[in-house]
Amino acid sequence: MTIYDEFAFIDNIKPNKIHNQDLIAGIGDDAALVGLPQDMDQIICLDTMIEDVHFTTQTMSPNQIGHKALAVNISDIAAMGGIPAYYLVSIAIPKAWSQVDVEAIYEGMHKLSEVFQIDLIGGDTVSSPGPLMVSVTLIGYIEKGKKLLRSNARPGDVVFITGTVGDSSAGLDLLLKHGRNYPYNDFESYLTGRHQLPSPRVDIGRHLAKIDRVTLNDISDGVASEANEIAKASDVDIHIEEKDIPLGTPLLQYNQQRAMEYAFFGGEDFELIGTMSPTDWEIFQKQMVKQNILVTKVGSVVEGKGEVYLSKKGTLTLLEKRGYNHFK
Repeated sequence: MTIYDEFAFIDNIKPNKIHNQDLIAGIGDDAALVGLPQDMDQIICLDTMIEDVHFTTQTMSPNQIGHKALAVNISDIAAMGGIPAYYLVSIAIPKAWSQVDVEAIYEGMHKLSEVFQIDLIGGDTVSSPGPLMVSVTLIGYIEKGKKLLRSNARPGDVVFITGTVGDSSAGLDLLLKHGRNYPYNDFESYLTGRHQLPSPRVDIGRHLAKIDRVTLNDISDGVASEANEIAKASDVDIHIEEKDIPLGTPLLQYNQQRAMEYAFFGGEDFELIGTMSPTDWEIFQKQMVKQNILVTKVGSVVEGKGEVYLSKKGTLTLLEKRGYNHFK
């Protein structure tokens, strides 16, 4: 069934409750009207997912597409240490997509929005000759004066990574080989799940927002790309110890030989990489251990000119920015 009535479709996806009390008027007018909480700054981000570029129906279900479209934006808010609050969705729908499938995309977003208490407040719905495009704008908040920017790194800082990396890229590798309906074993299902249903690290971002000076990036394009962005923005060099990169057991079980390639250049793990002073690191690490949250020291910041080096058995090698690039 294709979508014949835009307004009836909008009524179907319109939320029946709100989570944020600063929402004055949501869906139903020409624009949403929201208040700004006292002593907070706004964070605004936008990401677009395009069929056959960021996903295919072979690798992701409509529900998973919706989840991921919102998750990538929540991850950007997490990388700023913020609280996600409102989102808007612009979707261009080809005739090949049924109303049931499109509503499943919104259901995927809705389920994740319930986890983080985020309100859908508007957007745009249009037809398209193809492909399907989903663009999400997310609005969040952070306490005034808190700036977890890429330019905050200083020589002597610890470089850290949350969780494990490389899982999503390995999961995509599996999905491209076998499709999403293949009978994967437990390790493989974990990897495909990390690609299809990422979990933004808002909880860790909020902990990091309490520290005076933190540099933070979410790992959307691979460790190498994100580390290079920090090094360039802060005008410092970063040295990463290869042996300290956190790799999970499922990844090593699947393909130990390519594990580092997945971690450094794969992307879409949506973990966090950042820097902080050694003193703050000791305190922060102890807090994370108490909460059973994996955070790993993977290197250090040194004086330099904005480059990243990989240290392996005492030998330094330039680690170039080789994450996903739409225009290469």
